Amino acid sequence: MTKGLFITGTDTDVGKTVVTAGLAGAIKARGFNVGVMKPAASGAARHAGRLISNDVAFLLKSINIQYDHNIAAPLTIEPPLAPLAASMLENIPVEPEKIFKAFDIMRQKHDFLLVEGIGGILVPLTEVYSIADLIKDMGLPLIIVARPGIGTINHTLLTINEAEKRGIEVKGFIINGMDFNQAGDAEKANPEIIKKISGKTLLGILPFDPKVNMEKLVMGDIVELTEKHLDLEQILR
Repeated sequence: MTKGLFITGTDTDVGKTVVTAGLAGAIKARGFNVGVMKPAASGAARHAGRLISNDVAFLLKSINIQYDHNIAAPLTIEPPLAPLAASMLENIPVEPEKIFKAFDIMRQKHDFLLVEGIGGILVPLTEVYSIADLIKDMGLPLIIVARPGIGTINHTLLTINEAEKRGIEVKGFIINGMDFNQAGDAEKANPEIIKKISGKTLLGILPFDPKVNMEKLVMGDIVELTEKHLDLEQILR
């Protein structure tokens, strides 16, 4: 049976794609046949008449694989909107069945699958089906990516509580983008407070590094940071 993880965030723009790419590269380096997918990707651009998500292209680069984007990103949306908003405004059909067809194909191809969400876990795909429902139906353990600063305790605990209420296994959380040179009292205290209150595993703290970005990526940089700062043994357990 294919092992895997679902990577969500406490919000949008917390660095889920960079974290997922780093994990994919690091896990692949350990000998796993790793697959990556982003079931719903918005803000895509047209290239040669096809919608291509930069996030998905970034993920595929992390494992040096080319896929049909209909498989790696079965729901690709041009407007930078939540799927339900895009569906309502632009008459774009959102079909969870299409996502699961691609998911099944990916599970057949790989022995370890990383699935990146869109926004947080309560982002709606349809009026009656959310990212949380998707995680639950995929049956994958959840890793939560959170910001280091003020507000992250509330956002992270809310995400953990909602996941557990729905019967989703929370593997742990990752703090992403910590600037250790500029960190204030909140940034220094937040990871341990979240860990203590939630009882969940702090899987690591990824430092802010200007070299790690989606425009000027050296993939080895993010993989190196992942190996150094995340607990891969715990993540793969």
